[in-house]
Amino acid sequence: MPDHPISYRDATPDDLPAIDALFRESFIATFGHLYSPENLATFLAKFTPEAWTEEFATPGLALRLAEDAEGLIGYCKLGPITLPVEPGPAPIELRQLYLRERGKGTGAAQALMDWALQTARARGAATLWLSVYIENYRAKRFYERYGFVDRGRYVFMVGEHEDEDRLMSLDL
Repeated sequence: MPDHPISYRDATPDDLPAIDALFRESFIATFGHLYSPENLATFLAKFTPEAWTEEFATPGLALRLAEDAEGLIGYCKLGPITLPVEPGPAPIELRQLYLRERGKGTGAAQALMDWALQTARARGAATLWLSVYIENYRAKRFYERYGFVDRGRYVFMVGEHEDEDRLMSLDL
């Protein structure tokens, strides 16, 4: 458990640079070894300040932050469906749940997931969708503990590299 308490709050536009930094740090630490420098650079180049601002303004988007005494340790992004799924009635997507290394094992991931489930239900969602890299076993186990079910293959592009992700859903 953490030495310092973790606090949670909704993100504001002023938080976007810190969220971007955490995203890049976490993505590179977890997946960077899978890609050529060119593919990784091409992928990360899509996450401009303007792109973050545009996404943050998306109707229905919600972004929750986890912070400790040193600053941002994680975030969870929930919003309208962008995945290629047959969404059915009242779907919502868990777009990202990222933690810094120091945030892992602190309970922050569980708290952010609990927030996502509570928020999705409060919005009347019937199904929560996400995608996860096929070899991200820790994340897959985490989602399965919450009852998410594998719904099939999804190709996620990182530059010109095709990743095999799994689509997962949870009936709310």
